[in-house]
Amino acid sequence: MPAPAREPADSQPAAEPIYQGLLTAIMEHRLPAGTKLVEERLCEATGAGRPRIRQVLARLAHEHLVTLVPNKGAFVAQPSVKEARDVFQTRRIIEPELASMLANACTPAKAKRLREHIAAEHAARERGDRAATIRLSGEYHVLIAEMAGNHVLERLTREAVSRTCLIITLYDRPGLPACPEHEHDTLTEAIATGDAARAHDLMREHLEHIEHSLDLHSTPTSALDLESIFKRA
Repeated sequence: MPAPAREPADSQPAAEPIYQGLLTAIMEHRLPAGTKLVEERLCEATGAGRPRIRQVLARLAHEHLVTLVPNKGAFVAQPSVKEARDVFQTRRIIEPELASMLANACTPAKAKRLREHIAAEHAARERGDRAATIRLSGEYHVLIAEMAGNHVLERLTREAVSRTCLIITLYDRPGLPACPEHEHDTLTEAIATGDAARAHDLMREHLEHIEHSLDLHSTPTSALDLESIFKRA
């Protein structure tokens, strides 16, 4: 009797959707800094095997969003106060230049994409969807980097934006919005009208406002375990 056919290795879920799901959960603060990412629970939640899950966790660790601790497992990274300040310093160096670059090369189509993104941000804010608002606010900065056309700076911006979401999770000051509501609108108009110098200055001021809205003197509180976040399928 012939042996049963083995299930092809690529029949399990691909790594990219799992990666994107965890990345979005981090950006939306549904996976707070310090959360333990239990492999068994991730396998149950996604239908993937341990090798696939470890592949995704290794990628997130390479991007400094996950910390792999020998004999303990994987945890959503917990940036220190110094790391938080370093991330904002990096963003202040990179992103004003990206805003200026985009302003110098902005087309009506690119301006339309920025305005459509801002409209989605406003809609999320108006319906009280804080998670979507946080994610869209971060993605706005990534969109500018993407359209500016420098792929190296775009990659650095993506990583910095994701790490900033962790930082906000840890050091958010209650009652103060981490991303001032109308600053994206003003910045977009400067980019759309080709005012590179103003776009540069507005981006720098915007990043300073985000950093100053955080309490970078407090001690992070312990986060929820993954078991309390993911539900069994």
